[in-house]
This record gives sequence, C-alpha cells and structure tokens, in this order.
Amino acid sequence: MTNKLFSLTALSLNLFYQIPTMSQDNFPEKEEKPSLHESRRRFLKQSSALTAIALTPAAVVKAAENKLDEKAAGYFEKVNLSIEVNGTSHQLSVEPRVTLLDLLREQLHLTGTKKGCDYGQCGACTVHVNGKRVLSCLSLAVMQDGKKITTIEGLAKEDQLHPMQEAFIKHDGFQCGYCTPGQIMSAVACVREGHANSEDEIRQFMSGNICRCGAYPNIVDAIMEVKKNGGAL
Repeated sequence: MTNKLFSLTALSLNLFYQIPTMSQDNFPEKEEKPSLHESRRRFLKQSSALTAIALTPAAVVKAAENKLDEKAAGYFEKVNLSIEVNGTSHQLSVEPRVTLLDLLREQLHLTGTKKGCDYGQCGACTVHVNGKRVLSCLSLAVMQDGKKITTIEGLAKEDQLHPMQEAFIKHDGFQCGYCTPGQIMSAVACVREGHANSEDEIRQFMSGNICRCGAYPNIVDAIMEVKKNGGAL
C-alpha cells in the first residue's frame, strides 16, 4: 500500500509539473495558447483520474497485479524435461517453478494424485520417484529429469488391482477417498522399505499421511495383510 501511494504521489507531481503555465516560453510561437480555463480543466481531469486510482479497492488492484504476474510468467525460460511416468516416456518443456504435482495434474492429466495442503504436510500428493515415496507438491518437476515416476494410476496392471489397492477395499481403508491415493502410495513404500513389521511401526512410518475421516485402524490392517501375504510389491 505504501509503494502504491508513493507511485501515485510521484505520478501526481509529474502530471502537475507537465501542465503548461501561461508563460510564453511554454508554447510554440505559431500555436495558440490554451486559455486559463482550458488549463484548469485539464488539471481537474488529471487530478480526478489520480483520485479514482487512489480510491480503487485493494482487491481490484491486487487482481490487476496478479494478471501482470501471470503475463510476466509467460516469459520465463522453459526447460526441457525427459521423464518416464507409469511406464510411458515424456519429452516436455516446463517452467523452472512448476512442481511435480502440477506437472502430473495439469500437463499429463493424471489427477489421481491429489493436491491437499500444498505444503507437504498431508501426504495426499505422494508419488514414487525411482521407487521411493516423494511429496510431489514440494518437488520441482525439473529435478526429476531422467527419473521414473509412478502415480496411483500406474499401480494396477491393466484390470488387475495392486495388492495394496485390494487390501484397502477389503478393509474399508477409506471414507471420502481424497487422501486414499497418497495413503496407498505411502503404504506400498512402507512395506518396500521394511517398515511394516508391527502396527506401531506402520503408524510411525505412515504418520506423514493424514486421513481426516479417521480410517487409520483400517489402513493399518490393510498394510499388515499385504505385508503378511508378501504383497508382490
């Protein structure tokens, strides 16, 4: 707000000092000098315009700034990116600021990976990068060049669900389902990492995935069953 007022003040002074005076030096010899009435009218018009800008609601000003930011973002240099997602190779061109989550959802249209908190605190965006679980909302897409990404869409083999997906269904490990993709991706990694040897251990290594519906006991049961059966993970 201070910067805005400073800019408006500077603009006001600039416009004010650009208003011609009645001095002969300010007008070409062959041009007719504007009358005092015309000069005053011009000043009033410019002053009114500045007043309107100054009184513009902050939300409108912010919207205009955001629009300019979006336009400026279009000039960012894009980076070539080569990744494999769910067994399919992709040659892409992305802005350096794009996260892996936004790349998956917005460019590759793999919307199974959810955007929850967008701060790495809920686990809904969990995917596998080279077999390890990663919070895609905190990972820049350009950092994944040459890597293999697996999302929830890539777990099943055609019509055959992954054992962890089947276990979640069997044990009713979800209610609203929003966190489920991230829960399943973390659960698969939890077993692969060797951190599913007891219920307490599972709870500890799944603590980064939040379920607002409170399906935790059923999630633990699903993971325990997959661990017990070998899981074919």
